[in-house]
Amino acid sequence: MSSRPGPGLPFLPGCSFRDPMKTCFHRSQTLGYKNGYAFSRLPTVGSGGERLYVNQLSQAELDELASKRPTLTYGQVKRAPPSGFIPVHVAFDKKILKFDAYFQEDVPLSAEEHYRIRQVCIYYYLEDDSMYVIEPVVQNSGIPQGKHIRRHRVPKNDRGEHYHWKDLNRGINITMYGRTYRIVDCDRFTQEFLESQGIEVNPPEKMAFDPYTELRQMPVRKYITPSDFDQLKQFLTYDKQVLRFYAMWDDTNSIFGENRPYVIHYYLADDTVEVREVHKQNDGRDPFPVLIRRQRIPKTFVDKQKTFPTCVMEISDQEVLEWYTAKDFAVGKSTNLLGRDFFIYDCDEFTRNFYRDKFGITDFQPVEIKKKPPEEVQQIIPPYNGFGILEDTLQNCFSLFPKPPRKDVIKMLENDNKVLRYQVALESPNPEDRKRRFILSYFLSNDMISIYEPPVRNSGIIGGKYLRKTRVAKPGSTTENAKYYGPSDLTIGSTIEVFGHRFVITDADEYVLNYMESNAGSFPAATLQSLRDHFHPKQVVKEPDNSDIPKLGTSKQEPDELIVHVQEELKPHKHLNNKNIQEAFLQCDKDGSGVLDKAKFLSLCDSLSVPTNTTLLNKLIDQCSCGENQINYHNFLKAFPL
Repeated sequence: MSSRPGPGLPFLPGCSFRDPMKTCFHRSQTLGYKNGYAFSRLPTVGSGGERLYVNQLSQAELDELASKRPTLTYGQVKRAPPSGFIPVHVAFDKKILKFDAYFQEDVPLSAEEHYRIRQVCIYYYLEDDSMYVIEPVVQNSGIPQGKHIRRHRVPKNDRGEHYHWKDLNRGINITMYGRTYRIVDCDRFTQEFLESQGIEVNPPEKMAFDPYTELRQMPVRKYITPSDFDQLKQFLTYDKQVLRFYAMWDDTNSIFGENRPYVIHYYLADDTVEVREVHKQNDGRDPFPVLIRRQRIPKTFVDKQKTFPTCVMEISDQEVLEWYTAKDFAVGKSTNLLGRDFFIYDCDEFTRNFYRDKFGITDFQPVEIKKKPPEEVQQIIPPYNGFGILEDTLQNCFSLFPKPPRKDVIKMLENDNKVLRYQVALESPNPEDRKRRFILSYFLSNDMISIYEPPVRNSGIIGGKYLRKTRVAKPGSTTENAKYYGPSDLTIGSTIEVFGHRFVITDADEYVLNYMESNAGSFPAATLQSLRDHFHPKQVVKEPDNSDIPKLGTSKQEPDELIVHVQEELKPHKHLNNKNIQEAFLQCDKDGSGVLDKAKFLSLCDSLSVPTNTTLLNKLIDQCSCGENQINYHNFLKAFPL
């Protein structure tokens, strides 16, 4: 049931009236099926069958639909998508407007010019509306040129406006920072861009030039009549063409003079001469490359007074009658250049071709330069001064930086730690010195001799090292032919002279005999026989009958047999360590003489638990004795082999 208020009445209870003509108050159906598909439709009538105008089309809409039947059937026409947005700095990247301009600069302090025209280039960058003014650099202008205005947005006036590309055109003046520029032309890209933007481009103007620069470019008027010889033509024809001659300067007449080679260069472009030195390795001269610098060298002078200061003043054309030219140089002739006579003995292939074509000369036979052999200076070796070894001191005469003499390394390795020991007595008129005994050691590795005097108690003479290791020269040997003592000269009973002292060999170590017998081919038979005669078989003193020791001879026992019996006797003493015994004796002998004091020797044996109270050991100690209270422990240690 529907009710509506009366005209002019509010929609309140009692003010609405029911329409009796309306009997159907259902809602219109909006859902339906067509061809098996559900679809919705807009209602045309409302409750009570009242017509609805809200969902209906107007007449204008119906007319529009009538004209769009293809659109309704086939759909809307496809349109192209809108173009993407391109920023200004991308669209105008690397696009620059170029204008040619100039400005006038006043020159107040010059009598030759009152103003100066300076040409510039104005660049306008479209990407950020910045401007850049630069003046092309002119060589030798004397004016600071280059950048006038750096790249930035140039202010146009005091109101904060900046110059835009619309403000630029041909034939106009623009003022930037108080300087007025006249734009006369632009490039093709700038003209096309301005025309594409609808700007009428003015016609180009002529570039103004600096009047002073044009005046300088005018040829200077010469009042001198030119000569027939054209120097420019000579320069253009013979530029970089040089004649080369090989010459020799003989300076042997002066002190320390010599024949020195040089190279003479003659430059055909300007008739100049240059003399260069030729250096060789280790020639002893400073490496100056040029003897005479490149210049024109006079050949004949004008007659002048002797007081003319030629060494101070430069030589001009008025003082020279003739200069050196190419025809003054020839192979096999001498040429005087500034007081030096250079003998030309050869030239290069280009020089030969030039003289053959220019002067018709064909004889270029090189001259052989014979060098004078240097005088052989006999080296005089000064006498030996007595300091150091003779070979080591002699090296100071052969080199400024002496080197140590070479050593026989093979001999040193083969004879390392091989020493021949002798007992010598001092031959002296003094009775006290006759009793002195020395140990002479001969080192086979380097042929050196050392002498040691064993200290003797209460003798009044301090023992120890008498002569350090050195080579001892024989009497009568000279510095040029030095002869040294060798093992062949050390025989029993012979006398050797050591720096003014005479020694007589009285005894030797058994190792000397064994070494010489093993190398009998290297020693004279007389030396070997003297040692064999000295080491005659010796027997041990006869013992009592009740002794348990076997009797070997009547008075003395052979040393080797005695050592064998001592070893047999020491076999039960298993606590003895032969290695420790030998090391203890070697450590106790600090000076390496091979001899120990008897008291010290016995105390060392007691500390090592060596049974020195046995008869055989006492006999062995007696045989190893040398001198008073001295024992040669090397012979004793033979009973304790490793």
